[in-house]
Amino acid sequence: MKNHKSNLMNYITGYILSILATLAAFIIAKESLVSGWILVYVILSIAILQLVVQAVFFLHLSEEDGPKLNLTTFYFMIMVVSILVVGSLWIMKNLDYNMMPEQQNQHMLDQYNEGGF
Repeated sequence: MKNHKSNLMNYITGYILSILATLAAFIIAKESLVSGWILVYVILSIAILQLVVQAVFFLHLSEEDGPKLNLTTFYFMIMVVSILVVGSLWIMKNLDYNMMPEQQNQHMLDQYNEGGF
């Protein structure tokens, strides 16, 4: 019976921490307490904290005995998601850099007409 109460307390603690992290991110963004890149870093930090809370209190990754297959699978999932996110951002940045806005086209056309090329 004690194990059941312990599990219930873990779930309640995880739920409260998740709600607090969500509210913190919402209030910081809504009230404009920080702005610009600092806001991005603060929200990212809160998201990482939320990930840790979810992994520990709901997925029970810290309590596993034995070969820790769930933890290994979780690390692999984090690696794959990181590769996808970083790769997508890299592709979007390269596309943004390589796509020429109309102003750039006009500048290059002017240089070509002046014999700059």
